[in-house]
Amino acid sequence: MERDPITGELFIRVVGRRQPPPLGAVPPARTREALAQMAQYRTRAPKGVFKYGSHEEANRAREAWIVDAVVASEP
Repeated sequence: MERDPITGELFIRVVGRRQPPPLGAVPPARTREALAQMAQYRTRAPKGVFKYGSHEEANRAREAWIVDAVVASEP
C-alpha cells in the first residue's frame, strides 16, 4: 500500500511508473504554456442559476450554448 504525502489517501495498488514532481518544484515551461492555453477555454454558457420547466427546455438551452461556442470558434 502507498500513502499520498499531500492528502494522506491510502492506495492499495498503483498502476504505472509516472511519478509526481517533488513538492514545491516549478513545472517546466512546456507544462506552464499548456496550462495557460487551456485557461483561455470558454464554454459560452452564461453564469447563473437557471430554472427550466422541463428537461427538454434545459437541453434546448444547452444545445444553443454549444452551437454558439462552435460558431465562435470557427476561424
